[in-house]
Amino acid sequence: MTIQLYDLCGADIDLRFSPHCWKTRLSFLHKGLDFETTPVPFTKVATIEGGDSRKVPVIRDGEKIVEDSYEIAKYLDAQYPDAPSLFKGEGGEAITAHIVNWSQTQLHPAVTQLCLMDIYNELAPNDQVFFRTTREKLFGCTLEEFDAKFPKTRENLEKTLFPLELTLKKQKFIGGESPLFADYVVFGALQWLRTTCTHDVLPHDSKVADWFDTLLDMYDGAGRKAKCVSQG
Repeated sequence: MTIQLYDLCGADIDLRFSPHCWKTRLSFLHKGLDFETTPVPFTKVATIEGGDSRKVPVIRDGEKIVEDSYEIAKYLDAQYPDAPSLFKGEGGEAITAHIVNWSQTQLHPAVTQLCLMDIYNELAPNDQVFFRTTREKLFGCTLEEFDAKFPKTRENLEKTLFPLELTLKKQKFIGGESPLFADYVVFGALQWLRTTCTHDVLPHDSKVADWFDTLLDMYDGAGRKAKCVSQG
């Protein structure tokens, strides 16, 4: 049975930039599961599958609906135990929780500082209103004021990624010799930046850059083939 993935999109439905949806997309590919995607703009997310407060990603697997990329990964490992594991056991799942928290509190803010206005500019008008209202409430200032605070350079991002740089000097992936869901958590954040940012700010000449390139090319280049906003 083909699993349905509801995937966040911009005004161009082929622009799929959500870091969380990318985590789930690579989870399916990792496990070799059949899936198809449905593009959903910001203003339609809450109503996916009859909901009133959904957050992407959302999947439907038969009669089962699951949301949140981490919960989806745990569900997939439990539901499809014969396919390659995303965690390789209880210890891997526990360590992944730490990676999720680090990504959400450290990496995602660093990415947001680099691509907030780029995301806004790629949304349909009604989604721009939603995005502006929700983000300005969160930040306590206008999008333009927030954007102006941060230089569009890679230095802060590379500083945030330094612990991963040290890790990758001794092993190929966060998961060891092959990627696990923890790798896809960080990949999702960098793919979010890659697909939306109009500035050249991704890591380069580093172990993180090599690791990211490797993941972009895995699974028949699924990450590499993603549509990206053109850089100026």
